[in-house]
Amino acid sequence: MQQKHAAARKNKIREGNPVITVILYLLAGLVALITVYPMYYVLILSISEPAAAIKMDAYLIPKGFSLSAYQLLAGNEEMWRAYLNTILYTVPTTVLMLVTSMMVAYPLTYKNLLGRKFINTFLLIPMYFGGGMIPTFLLMTKLGLYGSPLSQIIPVCFSIWYIILTKAFLSSIPEGLREAARIDGAGVLQVLLKIYLPLAKPIMAVIAVYTIVNVWNSWFQAMIYLPKVEWQPLQLFLRRILVENTQQVGATMDPEVAEEMVRRQMSNAQLKYAMIIFTSLPVLFTYPFFQKYFVKGVMLGSLKE
Repeated sequence: MQQKHAAARKNKIREGNPVITVILYLLAGLVALITVYPMYYVLILSISEPAAAIKMDAYLIPKGFSLSAYQLLAGNEEMWRAYLNTILYTVPTTVLMLVTSMMVAYPLTYKNLLGRKFINTFLLIPMYFGGGMIPTFLLMTKLGLYGSPLSQIIPVCFSIWYIILTKAFLSSIPEGLREAARIDGAGVLQVLLKIYLPLAKPIMAVIAVYTIVNVWNSWFQAMIYLPKVEWQPLQLFLRRILVENTQQVGATMDPEVAEEMVRRQMSNAQLKYAMIIFTSLPVLFTYPFFQKYFVKGVMLGSLKE
């Protein structure tokens, strides 16, 4: 009898094992450290002394303390103009992305919709085949969007992938709700606004977060279609700071000029790190507002086609 109980205890799956719990916490902490430390590293370099920033000689705590880079950014009119441009591109694009995703996906949930299969197939084709950069550039030029801020909004205000994702989410909503609303006299638009839209908050949050991050971090399209600096977004301004600062100290033999160039390069090195922090904060602050719906939307939107 004792051997039987001992075998049962041996084969029993133990829940809440303290060793496993400690290991899981250590793994979660390691993943969190790997994720957070690069941003923390940039942060401590941005507030260290310029000499430490250019040598990248700070790992856990700042070496010295200097906010000169942030003060320089705060007084830079070009940076604030680029910041405003990015906000002007991000907000309308996000709103239009939500509207187009919902307005296209909702009719496709009706199984008796005329041409439904053809539309589904037609939407899939551009996901795998595109015209390329040159035809797109010619089209943008013919439409008069070259050099216009609308070139950063209109071409990216819809996404076939988001439409399919929204359609999959809406299809998971029981059709009985729609039928009950129609029996009560609700029309197609009322069903959308009163039933489907409130229930679609999770998937809308997912699309909003993805769109905000994509538009906020976009710079290549602006580099192609916005030759005027006054309309360029923040990431293109950051690129000029990070990439186009190629002046070398050895280009001059004058000691005073070389010293000034060394001092300027140290300030520029710190400025780069401060700029990275400054441009990343709005995106980081976006997630808490959508966290309530984000995980639920990612999971539910992938359950059913």
